[in-house]
Amino acid sequence: MLNSKADKENPTNASQTTKVAEIKSAESIGKVKPAKILVIDDEPEITDIIETFLEAAGYEVKSENSSMIGIERAKTFLPDLILLDIMMPFMDGYEICQELKKCEKTKNIPVVFLTGKDARSDDGRSYRVGGVLYIKKPFSCERLLDIVKVVLQTAKREPNS
Repeated sequence: MLNSKADKENPTNASQTTKVAEIKSAESIGKVKPAKILVIDDEPEITDIIETFLEAAGYEVKSENSSMIGIERAKTFLPDLILLDIMMPFMDGYEICQELKKCEKTKNIPVVFLTGKDARSDDGRSYRVGGVLYIKKPFSCERLLDIVKVVLQTAKREPNS
C-alpha cells in the first residue's frame, strides 16, 4: 500500500510497515504465536537478563529462581523450550530435568542446560537425563538467541515421542 507521498518516496519503509502490520494482524487472529520459553536459574540477575533479551526478540518468557517452583511453572506455563541451570540449590538441574521428563505434560519439552561447570565434569549426564544441549557460561545473548531458534525449529520438525 503506497498511499502517502512519504511511502512513494521511501517504498522500503512502506514495505517494512506493511510487513509489521501483517505480522500484528496474523498474531491477533492467532496465526502467529510467539514461542514460550521458561528460564530456571537460581541467579535473578541471569534470569532477568535472559528474560529481557528473549522478550525483546519476540518470545513469551517466564523465569523462576527456585527448582520446585520452576517444575510447577513448567507444568502450568507449558513452554516450548526450557533453559535450565545445572547448579541449583536443593535440586540440581539434572534432577529438575528428570522430574520434567517423568511428567506427561512436560516430557517432550526440549531442555537446554546452562552452566558454569566444565563440560568434562558433565560427562554426558545432561543428555542422559533428557537435555538436548549444553551451553557453557558465560555466553553472549546473541549466541543464546541463535541456539534458541535452532532448538525451537528442530523441535517443530520432530514428532513428539
